[in-house]
Amino acid sequence: MAETTTGAPSIPRSPDDIARAEAPAHGLMAAAEPLPFWRTKTLEEMSTQEWESLCDGCGRCCLNKLEDWDTGEIIWTDLACRLFDGESCRCRDYENRLETVPDCVGLDAETVRTISWLPPSCAYRLVAEGRDLRWWHHLISGDRETVHLAGASAQGRTSSEEGIEPEAYEDHLAAWPGEDPDASR
Repeated sequence: MAETTTGAPSIPRSPDDIARAEAPAHGLMAAAEPLPFWRTKTLEEMSTQEWESLCDGCGRCCLNKLEDWDTGEIIWTDLACRLFDGESCRCRDYENRLETVPDCVGLDAETVRTISWLPPSCAYRLVAEGRDLRWWHHLISGDRETVHLAGASAQGRTSSEEGIEPEAYEDHLAAWPGEDPDASR
């Protein structure tokens, strides 16, 4: 606050007076918070640790999908990969998944930019498109459970693919995996 010549504080009279009174000495502004890595780096520039932390843990990418041969449309099912843990929404054997499950798609920057079936809320997809992470992402919320509490994950909504013949996948069609969980908010 400004002082009068008598040493008593004066009351700011205008928005400019208020701004001057609240400004740091010598016109220096407080340092802005640094932007998080996903706002400053491309997918290709991320370290392995940053890349892995970007996964929101929704588990939607671990669901089986069908492709309409005539239209190319991706049709989701609620059938999860046999390595998928439906409670944690994590892979039971992440390190060996590509060898154990031959049709598992390992995500990298190029794959993220070329496949069309990543869920609309997928953090990799959002960053590739230049958008920010969702409020429920653990890097925003600070809690890995937020994705589940927000209803954005596959937790409790899947069946295992084990024992299901491919012809029966049509009995397990589901729209929610391809929908934006924040669209109704």
